[in-house]
Amino acid sequence: MDSLLGVIVVLLAVSVGAVTAARALKLPPLVGYLSVGVLLGPHALAMAPDTDVTRWLAEIGVVFLMFSIGLEFSLPKLRAMRGLVFGLGGIQVGLTLLLVAVLVGLTQSWHGMSWQAGVALGGALAMSSTAMVMRLAGDRGELESAHGKPVVGVLLFQDLAVVPLLVMIPALSGLSVDGDQGLGWALTLAMGKSLLVLVLALLIGQQVIRPWLTVVARRKSQELFTLNVLLMTLGLALITEHAGLSLALGAFLAGMLISETEYRYQVEADVKPYRDVLMGLFFISVGMLLDFSVIAAQWQWVALLVICPMVFKFVLIALLAKFFRVGTGASLKTGLWLCQAGEFGFVLLDPAGLNGLVPPSVLQPVQAAMVISMLLAPFIIEQSDRWILRLVRNEWFMRSLQIHRIATQTLGSEQHVIVCGFGRCGQNLSQMLDAEKIPYVALDLDPQRTREAAAAGQSVVFGDAARRETLLAAGLHRASILVITYADRASAIHVINTARQLAPALPIVVRSRDDSDLGSLRAAGATEVVPEVVEGSLMLASHALALAGVPLHRVLRRVREVRDSRYAMLRGYFHGSVDDASERSAEVLLKSFSVPATSSSVGMTLGALRLDETGVEITSLRRGRDRLAITDELVIQANDVIVMRGASEALAVAEETLSGARNS
Repeated sequence: MDSLLGVIVVLLAVSVGAVTAARALKLPPLVGYLSVGVLLGPHALAMAPDTDVTRWLAEIGVVFLMFSIGLEFSLPKLRAMRGLVFGLGGIQVGLTLLLVAVLVGLTQSWHGMSWQAGVALGGALAMSSTAMVMRLAGDRGELESAHGKPVVGVLLFQDLAVVPLLVMIPALSGLSVDGDQGLGWALTLAMGKSLLVLVLALLIGQQVIRPWLTVVARRKSQELFTLNVLLMTLGLALITEHAGLSLALGAFLAGMLISETEYRYQVEADVKPYRDVLMGLFFISVGMLLDFSVIAAQWQWVALLVICPMVFKFVLIALLAKFFRVGTGASLKTGLWLCQAGEFGFVLLDPAGLNGLVPPSVLQPVQAAMVISMLLAPFIIEQSDRWILRLVRNEWFMRSLQIHRIATQTLGSEQHVIVCGFGRCGQNLSQMLDAEKIPYVALDLDPQRTREAAAAGQSVVFGDAARRETLLAAGLHRASILVITYADRASAIHVINTARQLAPALPIVVRSRDDSDLGSLRAAGATEVVPEVVEGSLMLASHALALAGVPLHRVLRRVREVRDSRYAMLRGYFHGSVDDASERSAEVLLKSFSVPATSSSVGMTLGALRLDETGVEITSLRRGRDRLAITDELVIQANDVIVMRGASEALAVAEETLSGARNS
């Protein structure tokens, strides 16, 4: 099928099913796209042949991939992680490239390749899959873990190293494989061009892009803003291509220029849908490189190219991470997470293959091996915890020591609060809990923060709240509430799922940035979600109304009305001005109750129980992972979790009614 529209329709149609299946299997969508490429490629069903059309789609995908990397590029982030980025990442890329180049150079008779081909192969094999690993790490909530930080550092340097390699490899491709005549001049010319484009882009682009985006933003047209972003991205890509460089380099520069403006996050939100789809098309083109005839004819050679680079990268990265004072278990996990090939490896091999630097007899099995390693990556990452705990006895010891410290901290605590995350929000919460003499234990993954806070007398310990053993050691079954204080949806859902499996009736309060995560967090099992945007707007409105002359009691009433409509769990807490004694006597409480199978209320409707006559209001009912609508006709089943609100005496009567045993 040579029609552009026909190819796109076929690819999109099959991609829908493949990505849906990948999501159902809890795999990243990139695995689905790779599988589509393998299935529909010229070496399988041939429904998407390797033509100029598919190659053009793949190239546009690379453009947006590099644009997104440039958009995330920031000097403050580099400075904060400079040790891991330029130390761990730089040594890993440099050693891999050097060793492969030397190995190929020493065997120049092998397929007629020179050391220049070794540089191209070394650069390609040094890469890991940023898109796949970052997506998996984000979904698992492990970006800030002990192994997550070195993983991010290495990936960041690999992404940066692509830029000079994209300049160097085409220059090397123009050289004779028989020697290095003209090497210095070719590299100098290529690097000179790239530096000139970079300087002009930074000097002129910064003077033009920020003011122009400001003008566009003032028009308040989403369509116009998006059009300008696309124009800048593709325009700079076109300029670098005409300068003899690559499209990807121009896209990277466009992203880097926009990242320095205040419109970075808006641009990221606008481009994300296009970027993800076009990146998917790029990964489809990568999957199309898997030639089953090559695998069948040279399966030993392909297997060797899969195993040897993965083992080499695993050992090298693990040793380097250990050298940079990463723990043994985290070092091994870093190696496992980064041992696969990466999407930029295919980008680097493209000019090498087109210019004959790497012959097809080598290029085809290498690309097939790289595709297979990327398909294996999600399964390796999924099993990494289990393998590390079996291989490293010290990791068992460190994990058990951590659990022991947490258990010691909560030993004897009853009805305490478990605080997940001890950043600014968690610390403010802990101060209020201290003031009310409510016991708590805070879990955080920042060793420096936990060490300093513990030394200051705070009840905080190092631990991952997403792990079952950590929550059990923190006394989850004895706790009164679990609070997630950081606004990370993926990590919060992971913690909620783990906590719900262990303690279905435990109230869970989660912080979020805005209402966009409300549905997913509640579906996961959150009792209440507190968006910081909503609370910030309430505080802003209350101050503005007070300064505008509105009486304070009316301001408080307005805020109370908004909160009553927004937070079901807070209704009844804002009843106006009462003295302390009457407030204590009329205190409204929440109570979660799990209906036992022996209860006489099982099989009855909520209306038949007449709990409202006792002064209790049922605010929610959870059955498994579903939150059901509260109606008088709702039939109670065993293990339903009912959340009630009322005075303490009324709650005691309602709990006695719900827990009453069946008559035999």
